Amino acid sequence: MTASEDLLRALAPQVLGAVVRRFGDFAAAEDAVQEALFAATVRWPELGVPDNPRAWLIHVAARRLTDQLRADLARRRREAIVVAEQLDEAPAVPEHDDTLVLLFMCCHPALTPSSAIALTLRAVGGLTTAEIANAFLVPEATMAQRISRAKERIRSSGVAFRLPEPDERRARLSAVLHVLYLIFSEGYVASVGEDLQRRDLANEAIRLTRALHHVLPQDGEVAGLLALMLLTDARRAARTGPHGELIPLAEQNRALWDRRAIGEGVALITETLSMGSIGSYQLQAAIAAVHDEASRAEDTDWQEILALYGVLRRMSDNPMVELNHAIAAAMVHGPGVGLDLLNAIEGLAGHHRLDAVRAHLFEMAGERESAIEHYLSAASKTSSIPERIYLTTKAAELRDRIA
Repeated sequence: MTASEDLLRALAPQVLGAVVRRFGDFAAAEDAVQEALFAATVRWPELGVPDNPRAWLIHVAARRLTDQLRADLARRRREAIVVAEQLDEAPAVPEHDDTLVLLFMCCHPALTPSSAIALTLRAVGGLTTAEIANAFLVPEATMAQRISRAKERIRSSGVAFRLPEPDERRARLSAVLHVLYLIFSEGYVASVGEDLQRRDLANEAIRLTRALHHVLPQDGEVAGLLALMLLTDARRAARTGPHGELIPLAEQNRALWDRRAIGEGVALITETLSMGSIGSYQLQAAIAAVHDEASRAEDTDWQEILALYGVLRRMSDNPMVELNHAIAAAMVHGPGVGLDLLNAIEGLAGHHRLDAVRAHLFEMAGERESAIEHYLSAASKTSSIPERIYLTTKAAELRDRIA
């Protein structure tokens, strides 16, 4: 991905937020922003990136939308006047809050949780429909219809472009946090493509979570999610080799880890765990802190990690939590225990991570043929090229040892 493409991805949700705030029509604004982004991909390589690319995109999108409104005005003058009067009365929102407001808007209670998450990943996270479909394990056409219906529901609900009141904000917070977590996760491990990481998405998720933490400084789960992102993203520089190849946690050069981010994350999670009620993001952040505070992989306190996953399992039915719990159990009690736990996991049938973990545990147990089989099975199921290369390489290395 070029620097210009990276810039457009980062600016897209900010531009969309500004245009929605100005015009009030989510679906029309998104169409106009897409046109502006396309115009940028055509013109910027020839003319150069403007001094203020965000303002350029907003201007082009607003002009396209204004032209559309003028065309509609000829057909529906009376309706347009009423809409304009309503928009004039809408409260202004500070520019820097636009994306956060857009985030809460996409998580409107008029939408089902799955539709809200999908719409937000598209509008705020900048993910393609194919990437979102992959995250939800559904066909792309199905996801396209879901997003289209969600945009229409937002349009017809007449929701104002502003941060919701505290009670309403609280009702939407769980969906908002889940969306931010998914955006970060897609940035940390891209589900498709040639790159292992999508730094634009990870950075945007951290930025938005910081903004949310500023709005809700006493919320333990908001702080926990921010800590989790910081502690996880701190390993970014060590996760890939010189050619973009995947380097697993146990083999990473920990001198490359961002100690400043780790310090901030540890301080955040230490403070939030003392607030009282503990949620899943706080527990995940605590687990990440245990990993990050180990100076060497062999110094990792797997007993503590296993205990934390035990608590997390009791408050969550997430199969990924079960998967990670099985890994921790294998590190403490041996690979046989981990493999037994994997057999009991439901909800991950066909997911490459289940095969990848099973392969790793078979390798730990010395069962190389079974490990090769599952490494290759995992490789055939992932859409991430770096992950596929890593998994096939592991299988080849084990095959060489057998030979």
